[in-house]
Order: sequence, then C-alpha cells, then structure tokens
Amino acid sequence: MKSFQNKVAVITGAGSGIGRALAKQLSSEGANLALSDVNMAGLEETKQQLPGSGKVTITNLDVSDRAAFEQYAADTLKEFGQVDMVFNNAGVAHAESVKDASYEDFEWIMNINFWGVVHGTKSFLPHLESRPEAALVNISSIFGIIALPTQATYNATKFAVRGFTEALRQELKGSNVYVGCVHPGGIKTNIAQSTRFNEKSSAITGASADDSKAEFERLFITTPDKAAKTIINGVKKNKRRVLIGPDAVAFDLMVRTLGSWYQKVIVGVMKLQANQNRKKNKAA
Repeated sequence: MKSFQNKVAVITGAGSGIGRALAKQLSSEGANLALSDVNMAGLEETKQQLPGSGKVTITNLDVSDRAAFEQYAADTLKEFGQVDMVFNNAGVAHAESVKDASYEDFEWIMNINFWGVVHGTKSFLPHLESRPEAALVNISSIFGIIALPTQATYNATKFAVRGFTEALRQELKGSNVYVGCVHPGGIKTNIAQSTRFNEKSSAITGASADDSKAEFERLFITTPDKAAKTIINGVKKNKRRVLIGPDAVAFDLMVRTLGSWYQKVIVGVMKLQANQNRKKNKAA
C-alpha cells in the first residue's frame, strides 16, 4: 500500500504512545481514522493533535470484549462505509515470576494482548478482503522474539501474537491483504508506569517494583513518532516483520546468532544486575 489518502484506518490503543503517533502520521497522509482506547481522555487529546482534515471517530473500547469489538466493527463500517487498514496496537504489560503470577494475571494480559488482536483481526478481516488493497498490522514486541525472566506472561502473549500473525500471513499469501507483525524494542511510552510488577519478583531482579519501573524506562530509547514512521514504512514496503529500534535489531540478531544459547547470556546479565541492585539497597 503506497498511499493512505482517503483510506480508513482502525487503530486500537490510540489514546497514547504508538497508537497516537500512528494516528497523527496517518492523518497527515490523508487517512480517515477510527480510533479506540479504554482512555477517552487520551483519545480526545489524540484527536486534538491530528494534523489532517480527514473524518475521525473515537470510541471507548475494551479489546478483550469480543462482543464489544464485533459491535465496534459493525459501527465503524456503518459510519465509514469501508475499512482499509487495521492496527491492532492496544496492549498492557506485566512483570512477575511464573511461580508468583496468578492465573488471573495470565488471563488478564492474555485477554488484552492476544485475544484483543484476535478480536480485531476476525472482526475486520472479511471487510479487508473485500477491498482492492488492505493492511492488517499486529503489534507484537521484541519480547515476541526473545524471552526474559519475570516476563513469562508478557512473553506468552507476544509470542502468541507473532505466531498468529505469521500463520495468517501464509493463509493470505497472494491476496489483497498485507499482513505485518511489528516488534518494538523500548519505546518511550507510559507502559512502564502501567505495568503490573510484583515485589516478590525482586528475588530475581534485586529491585523493588518502583526501581524496576525506573530501570525499565531507562531502556526506552525510541520515540513513538519514530516507531510510527517505521511501521508506516513497513506497510508501504510490504515488510513481513518490522523491527523498531536498535535494541530490537540487536536482540533479534542475538537470537538468530546464538539460538537458545542467548538464554545463558540473558541470565548472566540479570544476575549481575541483581547483585548490583542488592549492593545498592544495602548501601542505602
């Protein structure tokens, strides 16, 4: 897809971060937008920042609710008459060991990060297939390529999104629908502050929940605007896998080079970090 002029783009999680940046980028290129989030205040801010003159709707949507998503798809099609692009971007994060994570934690993050993508895909796919050209973009993560201790719940969702998307791409090979999977590295969004951390996991990281969030945020090196531009360029160039940020590129290369041996490197680095954190805590 080379031009977004007069196309209709659906973006979940558009109240902040990458979702907002995607909305601004697509608006500047002449697209009409159907934006959703659970944060209506954030959606209002996004709408106010859009540079284009295309039609825009904003909707309070919980992507984990299948019935609500299907109704949202029907309402969007009624409002716009078409849908050309879907960006399944909404997501949350969680950091905790498998031992300490509850079943409710697994269900919560899976319902949003994975089932939200499935709901968005299945609700709109028949309509995308009816368009002359269309795009379906699912946001995974670099954690859909590499796994880390205390990230099992998040890893599970993002690996699932990757597998789901890659299988769908093969099913739609030769069709009019571009299917892309996006793997962002550290993006400067508010996801760290909204991440669920458990103090028990400090036994692994050596850091408190607040310190873990601060350390997490220090890894964010790519702006949402730059991430959005990379995604949009991926759509224009029909890239199957879109890596965002030098950290994502580096981790992907490490996995490709070392195979499963990368896990020893990760554990070694985390043990070193944990020892440093414990020394810092004792000194304090």
